[in-house]
Amino acid sequence: MELLSYAIAAIGAYFLGSIPTGFLVARAKGVDIRTVGSGNIGATNVFRILGKPAGVFVLAVDALKGWLACRLVANLAYAWFVGASTAAGVSVEHLSIIAGVFAVLGHNYTCWLRFKGGKGIATSAGVLVALVPWALLIIFVVWVIVFTLTRYVSLASISAAFTLPFAVWVTQGSIMLIAITASMSVLAIYKHRGNIQRLLHGTEPRLGSAKSQSMP
Repeated sequence: MELLSYAIAAIGAYFLGSIPTGFLVARAKGVDIRTVGSGNIGATNVFRILGKPAGVFVLAVDALKGWLACRLVANLAYAWFVGASTAAGVSVEHLSIIAGVFAVLGHNYTCWLRFKGGKGIATSAGVLVALVPWALLIIFVVWVIVFTLTRYVSLASISAAFTLPFAVWVTQGSIMLIAITASMSVLAIYKHRGNIQRLLHGTEPRLGSAKSQSMP
């Protein structure tokens, strides 16, 4: 039952996270989001190509996927396969962590688009709302400051990701959560490797610039 509950939480969260929101929203408008702008299916590219309402909708739904994975999928896995039993050694917290990680992996490597997805920032934010809300508040402040000063969404996201495990250390102190969020941070920064190259070369578009609309 212990392994089954973990497996159900992981698989259920992966498929929830793998719903390609940005791709589906763009497709409904006759656009293949993978072929325009940065080619990413995330909210930032949708915002650039389709406008603010579509971008905000994708951002909210992608974040909701992470939150639901931790709050709904994990609780269902616990209720169905663990219940009142304490012998299994499974807690809702552990299942929530597993579900959160796999929701982000599902978003980043969606099986519906040949395992090419987004960068996981919004979905990670939804996971953090469920698991470490105070740490999320800290990194949100970091994101806002960096974005306000630079107008680079990517740099703000990278800065927030880098800050995350330290914010968890300050607010939670849980070694497990610090390790998990550090892994999430590494993955988020890795997914921004193309942005990092453009930032170093001075070719990264700022949000709202004319260049951002036509970036290859």
